[in-house]
Amino acid sequence: MYRILMCAPEYFGVEYVINPWMEGKLGGVIGGAAREQWNYLHGVLTTVLGAQTVLVPPQPGLPDIVFTANAASVKNGVAVPARFRHPERQGEEPFYRASLRETGHEIRDLPDGIAFEGAGDALFYEGETPKPLLFAAHGFRTDPESHPFLAEAFDAEVISLRLVDPRFYHLDTCFCPLPGGYVIWYPSAFDSESQAKVAASVPEEKLYAVPDTDATAFACNAVGVGEHVVMNSATSTLRDRLSDWGFTTHLTPLSEFMKAGGSSKCLTLRLW
Repeated sequence: MYRILMCAPEYFGVEYVINPWMEGKLGGVIGGAAREQWNYLHGVLTTVLGAQTVLVPPQPGLPDIVFTANAASVKNGVAVPARFRHPERQGEEPFYRASLRETGHEIRDLPDGIAFEGAGDALFYEGETPKPLLFAAHGFRTDPESHPFLAEAFDAEVISLRLVDPRFYHLDTCFCPLPGGYVIWYPSAFDSESQAKVAASVPEEKLYAVPDTDATAFACNAVGVGEHVVMNSATSTLRDRLSDWGFTTHLTPLSEFMKAGGSSKCLTLRLW
């Protein structure tokens, strides 16, 4: 069974600007619409796809705590909690830690002074590999010094990738590993060396570069659940490619959360 960490958007809004998507959106979130969209996403994951959710209590003054993907990187009962770069989000950390402890995870803390934003910037490949393969990004929110620690904590091979487009400030906004070893991504979000690393790590027939239209609609910010993919939106071309790979696509519009620079993956953390 898939277990997913989520947080209801009781206090969600755009109250500060820490990424380009938030610019011009201060106070612009429609609370009722955000709750409807989150409830629909939650319903698809649980009622339709059978996932179990663990809920972090929403907190006043922490509007972005809804983006639970950033809580930690998690695998096989081990969790490396986030150390947020921006002070606006640092207050979320103890609430995420409490939920991870309550779900029985072994907590492994990064050394002081190293920024790391959880599964927002560290995503496990879901194909067959001799040891866990972790794609980990740096460039905007996460320090590259976190990558050796992640390799040790998860006994994983880490592929370090550099993000270069501020619109795609987290890895999970432009790179999505799916069950079976498939990956959809937006190459222009990465420097040329990182693009080459991805191309060398994922079989060509299982790697698909989305066009600008899908990238800017956060199609790569998707959730894979077995043979299903849940995402904000997707062009017919992308849906056809996913279908060819054997996936059923579920569209869950999340326009209110896009105002803060997040979508379906940002709103979920798979607890493995």
